[in-house]
Amino acid sequence: MKITTIDLLRHGEPVGGKKYRGQSNDPLTEAGWEQMWAAVGEHRPWQRIVTSPLSRCADFSHALAEKLGIPVSEDQRLMEIGFGEWEGKTPQELMEHDPESLLKFWRDPLHHHPIGAEPLSEFAARVSAVWHILVKEYKGEHVLVVAHAGVIRMVMSYVLGMPIDHIFRIQVENAGLTRIHIEGEGKTALPSLVFHGAKL
Repeated sequence: MKITTIDLLRHGEPVGGKKYRGQSNDPLTEAGWEQMWAAVGEHRPWQRIVTSPLSRCADFSHALAEKLGIPVSEDQRLMEIGFGEWEGKTPQELMEHDPESLLKFWRDPLHHHPIGAEPLSEFAARVSAVWHILVKEYKGEHVLVVAHAGVIRMVMSYVLGMPIDHIFRIQVENAGLTRIHIEGEGKTALPSLVFHGAKL
């Protein structure tokens, strides 16, 4: 039985520090670039790269693809969840405005999301759609997906059968790598988590 391997790599540190950037297009810092190169090391197991179009993912993806001589493509559905009015704000700023807002969101993101944010159910639908395409189109291959913490959490929730409103219980570090194996294909495919938050 063929095994499809999909590695999910979160981007490194972006310009602007820790904040809810969502779909804001901040590039990587110099340290962020170093984090990502350190995460992949000298390993070259991938046959292709699929990336979020946001620069903190796409810039590194294109550089790595050129280094490895493999194809790279961008997919809008791999963008981070949109945080609405929270975009560009730090956790400290949000806590000053409403000390309970963050805890309410982490505990119940389905019902306490920021004003103007992308609903969690819609985010889940688009991540699920691109995940199924990746598994189908690249069956038997080893693919690197460069994306965001929210996307990685949502994929893990699907693989592990978690409720989507529990995704923020998963910590995803900058430049952390998550590996998933998929045995078989179609409705009988069996995905399994191999490791999470690793460096190669």
